[in-house]
Amino acid sequence: MEIKQINDIKRGYFEAIEDDKQAGKMTYTWAGDAKFIIDHTEVNEEFNGKGVGKKLVMAAVDYARNNGLKIIPLCPFAKSVFDKTEDIHDVLFR
Repeated sequence: MEIKQINDIKRGYFEAIEDDKQAGKMTYTWAGDAKFIIDHTEVNEEFNGKGVGKKLVMAAVDYARNNGLKIIPLCPFAKSVFDKTEDIHDVLFR
């Protein structure tokens, strides 16, 4: 599975692609220069139960770590991943 990121000045998204199909997409909005808000995560029904959503959240965590950014997980799914995964709290905006 390949995770691609599309980013612009105000918003962006991470997209999971497998076998030339979109497996899932997670959108975010910039909240200043140093943080972004994950606002929506969706997984194609065909890929349910394969960890696609978590892979998208972890791609955002890697991006935040590599760029010194913080994440505000307003999306209920992304928030649940942060709640269950202690070792990614370093990128959580508090």
